[in-house]
Amino acid sequence: MAGVARIGMGAEAVIEETDYLGLHAVRKTRVEKGYRHPVLDSRLRASRTKNEVRVMRDARLSGIRTPVVYDVDLHEGSIVMEFIEGTRVREIIENEPGRIPEVCRMIGESVAKMHNAGVCHGDLTTSNMILTPAGELCILDFSLGATRCDLEGKGVDIHLMERAFSSSHSQATEAFGKVMESYMANVDGAKDIAKRVEDIKGRARYT
Repeated sequence: MAGVARIGMGAEAVIEETDYLGLHAVRKTRVEKGYRHPVLDSRLRASRTKNEVRVMRDARLSGIRTPVVYDVDLHEGSIVMEFIEGTRVREIIENEPGRIPEVCRMIGESVAKMHNAGVCHGDLTTSNMILTPAGELCILDFSLGATRCDLEGKGVDIHLMERAFSSSHSQATEAFGKVMESYMANVDGAKDIAKRVEDIKGRARYT
């Protein structure tokens, strides 16, 4: 493809569809914040870009599908990565109920692999997951992720994912339960994580 087309704009970054050495790609660029000192802003954008790439790398090494990173520019605060073809999981859950059990099984397995490798995502919504034409579940946007993820981080990941499911897929009430069946069957320390999730829910009710 030729040229650059903006496909997303958030509070933290601009997402553009582009070409990289003949490969269909996406460029994610963290936007400058005018209210911050320029030196601090540059350091923060570089640090957060570096962290996102590190988390993506570790997630990929854990065995889950993530976009391949082609190029990183810390000065610009940008990442050029593989463009993932496929269907957002959010659309599948909303429009293809027959595929929900298998997709939810894949989500549970993928999150368990990440957590077993000490990786937390930080924003596990179905908008950040794509099912590729090859039948792979690809997880996107590790900007809030972390490596060396502890029990609390895993519990927060699950709690936030449950909230995302309940707000986005109220018509598919069994979907998150199927995710958790798969997750609990594959994650290390399942009982401890389940207890921590309940602790986090209890805290959330009083904040």
